[in-house]
Amino acid sequence: MNVISQNWNVNYEKSLELASQESKNIILVFSGSDWCGPCIKLDNEIFQSVDFINYANKNWVLLKADFPKKKNNKLSKEQQNHNDMLAEKYKATFPLIVVLDSKGNVLGRSGYKKYSPKEFVEHLVNFE
Repeated sequence: MNVISQNWNVNYEKSLELASQESKNIILVFSGSDWCGPCIKLDNEIFQSVDFINYANKNWVLLKADFPKKKNNKLSKEQQNHNDMLAEKYKATFPLIVVLDSKGNVLGRSGYKKYSPKEFVEHLVNFE
């Protein structure tokens, strides 16, 4: 079986830099990876799908701001502060997907939708 992985960044500034260098938009995902049901569904059904990964790897810089609640998934204080700043800036709810241009301007926002991976990619592309 051929496994393709995603390259999720966790640093906003580095993601902006990468997006600018590669002329790509950013998909910023706010997730509660160990407590938010729709977040977990999005990850399993969409973000881990071949359709999403293939499109994202070629066209987007992926940025994840995770907010786990379980002790064993706890983020470093620095990462938690970084994610909190992003959550405040983009008024995050869970899950939230924000499509940004390479300068950090919001092109669109979405939550969980009962879409196939292909439909979800099209949904995000429509914001661009």
